[in-house]
Amino acid sequence: MQTPNTTESPTGLVALDQRPLWQRAHERLRDEIISGRLTPGTELQEVVLAESLGVSRGPIREALGRLAAEGLVTVRPRRGAVVRALSAEEFLEAYQVREALEVMAVRLAVAKLTPDDLAELGRLIDEMSARAERGDVRGFFEANAAFHRVFFDVAGNRMLAELHRQVRDQIDRHRQRSLELRGNVHRSVAEHRAILRAVQSGDVERAAHLVSEHIRVPQIRLQVDRAGETAGSLREASSPEPPASRRRAAGSGGSGAAARPTTSEEGRS
Repeated sequence: MQTPNTTESPTGLVALDQRPLWQRAHERLRDEIISGRLTPGTELQEVVLAESLGVSRGPIREALGRLAAEGLVTVRPRRGAVVRALSAEEFLEAYQVREALEVMAVRLAVAKLTPDDLAELGRLIDEMSARAERGDVRGFFEANAAFHRVFFDVAGNRMLAELHRQVRDQIDRHRQRSLELRGNVHRSVAEHRAILRAVQSGDVERAAHLVSEHIRVPQIRLQVDRAGETAGSLREASSPEPPASRRRAAGSGGSGAAARPTTSEEGRS
């Protein structure tokens, strides 16, 4: 991996990237994790990363500390860091927080949306639909994220937007799981169109309700899955069926009164 030290200025000239080294390393590693190129369980060694990015270990250590604070990696003393995955409980919590943040963003943004903003929302829905038809999951999720981001941009609350970015980063690392929980991307497209209709009519409460219901779909599926797993575990724990070893022992050596003698005819079968 190589981190560029320059950026393109509006004049066309190449300008120096003035950000601290740790910030550049953090951004690069974060992008690698969010995109899925660095998968959960991947070990991140300071020495290897420093050589790869062309920086000292200090900025790498700082970058890993920031990633750990964001919940993207787990730092292990004297053993480097490892890209972490969300547990089922954390995944559910992330969706619950996302729901609260997006409902708030919609409430703040609806009255401020311009005709251009509405046109952009419609364009992004069309993009989602086209990506879904082509089976382009990555492109679908990118257009989906951009649709929801419009409300945060228009709302104008930077803290709200930053919290949402962190939560989306956690969820977007598990896009395949999100897709499995949602079940149908075409249903998702229809839900976005309904949200846009409510926004276009200026119905804040309707739009907020539809956004909440849209984000709640994966949560419900997660809760159902977990309830099924819990019920299965309880049934297994309370089952009167004895272990296989005990059944075999009872069949072979139990009391003579309980065992039925085998006839000569049965012995030949």
